Amino acid sequence: MHSSTSNSDLEFTRAIPDVPWRRMLLAVALITIAATVLWEINARALGYRPTLNDTPDLWAEARSSVQPDSLVLLGTSRMLFDVDLDLVEKQLGQRPVQLSIVGSSPFPILADLASEESFRGTVLLDIVPAMYLAPAGPPVEASEKALQRYRTWNHSQRWSHRLGVILESHLAFLKQEDLTLAKLLERLPIPDRANTQIAPAMPPYFYTIDRNRRARMFDEAAVVGSPLQQRIAHGWLPLFSPPPAPSFIPVEQFQQMMGQAVEARFVETARHVARIQSRGGKVVFLRLPVTGPLHEREEQLAPRVATWDRLLRENNVPAIHFAEHADLAAFDCPEWSHLSAPDSVEFTRRLVPHLQTALNNHPVAPMLASGGPTPARSALAR
Repeated sequence: MHSSTSNSDLEFTRAIPDVPWRRMLLAVALITIAATVLWEINARALGYRPTLNDTPDLWAEARSSVQPDSLVLLGTSRMLFDVDLDLVEKQLGQRPVQLSIVGSSPFPILADLASEESFRGTVLLDIVPAMYLAPAGPPVEASEKALQRYRTWNHSQRWSHRLGVILESHLAFLKQEDLTLAKLLERLPIPDRANTQIAPAMPPYFYTIDRNRRARMFDEAAVVGSPLQQRIAHGWLPLFSPPPAPSFIPVEQFQQMMGQAVEARFVETARHVARIQSRGGKVVFLRLPVTGPLHEREEQLAPRVATWDRLLRENNVPAIHFAEHADLAAFDCPEWSHLSAPDSVEFTRRLVPHLQTALNNHPVAPMLASGGPTPARSALAR
């Protein structure tokens, strides 16, 4: 039996209001442009300038450029700030690939290079013991996030990154660390609840970075006593304070778990370094400048004898510790953790001769039975 309701009764026609759509579109476009210009002016007035964001995409781009015989820089933000890529290339004859990550443990990336059977290059490994030996937490997560991006990087993300590079090169307000909505909301003066464990605040944006991931400190951040320098310097100590043990795990059990995880890190480091060396590659450990109260805090948290010295004993690698060389120890980090842009160039100029000595004088471990000799393609291979 047919329904008494016809299809025509169910038809609906949307009424389009008779308004000046073109003028409305023009008005919205003008308001958007005006708001963007005002926000850009405000960002520059606050001291920001156009520069790239150090995103996982930028890191993945660098990681994709690693060749079997590449010179690779691994480490924390100190390697990003303190080592000048142009000088290293000029003196060592090979352009380095910068794979260091701010606030990270480079261990996961060292493991990634060790697992790449074709890699037989040179790794300069910047070690901040408290961060390198961290078994978990933000330092490890930072490196794993970058590696995950590299492993799953698709064409859409690559094109989005290329567009982002163009925009970030010209607009100051595109700052992921400070000027996103989420970061601005974090600045609201909302009191924390009682007994809430809040992570220490990260330092503000205070550097530029280029397509090769060479970072340079803002001039203001290098002026001791400036508001920016003070804010950065006094933010390091909370970040280098160990978090309390979880309330649901007895303190003794937590300490035992952490101790076992750190022991595993020592063992795995030796295994990864030996694996790179077995293919004819080289690894050099670096301890870059750190000064002031932060140096004292790092020594309390990860004493040199128990960390750096042990890493050297258990790995057949050359090492350069800034404190052991008068020419490298002469630098003062204005915010305790990184060198200013001019000092980083001079520091690199002094560091390279030490690197040449370390690379030329330290023997390479025997090859794997399945591998052949590595051809000499630069001063690094001698």
